[in-house]
Amino acid sequence: MLEFNGERWFVMIKSMTGYGRFEGVVEGRRIVFEIKSVNHRFFELQCRTPRGCGLIEETIKNLVSEYVTRGKIDVFVSIEADDEVAAEVSLNHSLAAGYINALRELRDKYGLTDDITVSLVAKYGDIFTVHKAPEDEEKLCEIVEQAGKQALEAFVAMREREGEKLKEDVLERCDTIIGLVCRIEQRYPQMVEEYRNKLFARLNEILDDGTADPQRILTEAAIFADKTAVDEETVRLRSHIDQLKCMLSGSEAIGRKLDFIVQEMNREANTIGSKISDAELAHKVVDIKSEIEKIREQIQNIE
Repeated sequence: MLEFNGERWFVMIKSMTGYGRFEGVVEGRRIVFEIKSVNHRFFELQCRTPRGCGLIEETIKNLVSEYVTRGKIDVFVSIEADDEVAAEVSLNHSLAAGYINALRELRDKYGLTDDITVSLVAKYGDIFTVHKAPEDEEKLCEIVEQAGKQALEAFVAMREREGEKLKEDVLERCDTIIGLVCRIEQRYPQMVEEYRNKLFARLNEILDDGTADPQRILTEAAIFADKTAVDEETVRLRSHIDQLKCMLSGSEAIGRKLDFIVQEMNREANTIGSKISDAELAHKVVDIKSEIEKIREQIQNIE
């Protein structure tokens, strides 16, 4: 991530899988900020925060949305109370009196030693109520934001590392597809020539006198070549791959766009497969479709 005039610029492909954590003391408060994510079609955020801190969730949502555009994100935040916060302890006199009277009754009825003391009665904790000054939610939000930024830096760094691995794998598979397309383009004219020769041999065999009309055979071969021509499809397939590579070199969230491009790649591969009757080329088409499917699986995790 780079910063320019105070703005963040994300210049790497990112995976939607990531994890980041901050644990430490911020302005006298011990805080844990943990964030993790998995792939998802949209931006979905779930927060677990201390009770009574409604503003914190909104702060977290705004903060995370600066770093993430897509994925299912879970955030956990815990904040330890500040020991220096003023507190007032009040005594429930009626409840304390009830405990003391019950202890005296127990002493008198069973002839027990009178050891009723302040420390003994104080063990009944429900006679005390602790009142703390209300939390300054705006201050808590500032603390959470400071911790969250550090956790998110680690989180984004992990997503970028994973994204780079995905990018490398997809690019390798694109190169494999281009290699297979080249083989198809090289083999295709041979396929048409083999069809012409087979047609010529078959007609001579049927006529049994070697009088097959060469012009008719050339016409039939031309019709066959036209019906089975895949040059338009291979050109479009190459174009889609060029677009995909260009997107992978960009700086924006591209997961959904990649999904569309891969659908178009698969469409062209299916069309090529439907036109080809040659066994060798058919195997190449199967290999292309296999690589496209692997690309589709990988880009499901790209933001």
